[in-house]
Amino acid sequence: MTNAPAASANCLFCKIVAGDVPADVVASSERVLAFRDIDPKAPLHVLVVPKAHHGDVSVLAAADPSLLAEVVATADEVATELADGQYRLIFNSGPRAGQSVFHVHGHVVGGARLGWTPA
Repeated sequence: MTNAPAASANCLFCKIVAGDVPADVVASSERVLAFRDIDPKAPLHVLVVPKAHHGDVSVLAAADPSLLAEVVATADEVATELADGQYRLIFNSGPRAGQSVFHVHGHVVGGARLGWTPA
């Protein structure tokens, strides 16, 4: 295992991981945390984050592919338990793509028929 990057003092998700900011946690392991989004866009809207700070999904993929696999596996476990395994897993990378917290996080959305489907 590679050395994990240090937590960022100004990162909201690092503060949630540390327990300094409350969250409605739905799953936790040694390296991954999943919690409900405070502004849900679907009946199920959970954020899945690595506990180590990585800026976005491509940074995580380059630094620790096995941790990215754990994030995806946790997303699937959460969706299987809370949304019958039918879900979208969305990673926004960069502000123009909608990323507002620069700690990689996957949005697990489901629990209803979702609009817009890519062609």
